[in-house]
Amino acid sequence: MVRRRLIHMALGLVAGAVVVVGAANAVVALGGGGWTRDPRAAPHAQAALVLGAQVKPDGTPSAMLDDRVRAAAALYRDGRVAKVLVSGDHGRVGYDEVGTMRRELLRLGVPARDIFEDHAGFDTWDSMVRARKVFAVRSAIVVTQRFHLARALWLARRAGLRASGLAADARGYGAIMRSLQAREVVARVKAVGDVITGAGPRFLGPTHPIAGDGRSTLG
Repeated sequence: MVRRRLIHMALGLVAGAVVVVGAANAVVALGGGGWTRDPRAAPHAQAALVLGAQVKPDGTPSAMLDDRVRAAAALYRDGRVAKVLVSGDHGRVGYDEVGTMRRELLRLGVPARDIFEDHAGFDTWDSMVRARKVFAVRSAIVVTQRFHLARALWLARRAGLRASGLAADARGYGAIMRSLQAREVVARVKAVGDVITGAGPRFLGPTHPIAGDGRSTLG
């Protein structure tokens, strides 16, 4: 009898988890539309918001990060945005997603004054809240890969941004995509939880309005 009850409880917990995961993913998928693959088809916005990704041990961008930066530079060149806000992880010495993105943007011709750095974009929700509260961004084109865009756009809108998206999938990324897509299913649950609980970013700090000079944000 006890064993049967334990089995029923376990099955109930599994069923509950499936419902929670499914509901969170549905909410994000339904609310995370509005993106394009073509920079020339993107609507005009104040800034391109480029989300961080892995940097190699030698300090060069991974393929995903390189594609995001190139897509943001294309938005800038096409006049779709006036500024570029790069947001990522710079939480430890020797690992700097933000500085890497800035360096690549400069190499691609984006002026230093139009590049803003967010060194505390430790996750997608942090990046969105900080874009609105620290950098006073009202409208943004969020630049990331397609697998990430629904969650990024849903969170951007929950943070108060008028957001559209640009999918930066310029190439295939190999076997890593399967693990990233699987992780994204769980990340959407966390995203909904962060919004429901009103979780704030790890850091806020002084404001650097996006209308100003990005060189004020140099880390």
